[in-house]
Amino acid sequence: MKTRHTRSQTATSIPASPEADETARMRQYVITMAIRTVCVVLMFAIQPWGWHTAVLGIGAIFLPYFAVVIANQAQSALSPAAERPEIAIEAARPAEPTASDEDPAVFRMNESGRVEERP
Repeated sequence: MKTRHTRSQTATSIPASPEADETARMRQYVITMAIRTVCVVLMFAIQPWGWHTAVLGIGAIFLPYFAVVIANQAQSALSPAAERPEIAIEAARPAEPTASDEDPAVFRMNESGRVEERP
């Protein structure tokens, strides 16, 4: 049977800032589109045409789609998922009040909503 391991949230599990995320996605997109540009140039530059021309043409046609898909999902796969701290941290049980802790001038409220005055 698998046991579920919960890790506490750390500063490194916080996702990247929007600016850093945008920069990473743009870099990924530009690199992929540069490869596409090389495919287009080589497709027309290499003579005689053959199987390599078809491979370069397929790359030139389908790389824009893959560039957008890969760039939009770049950070979601790299960054770890943040965990809710309520799950990772267990609260300590409150201490039971003792007789010496009770002050006679303190008003206590029961769950019923009635207010009692202790003598």
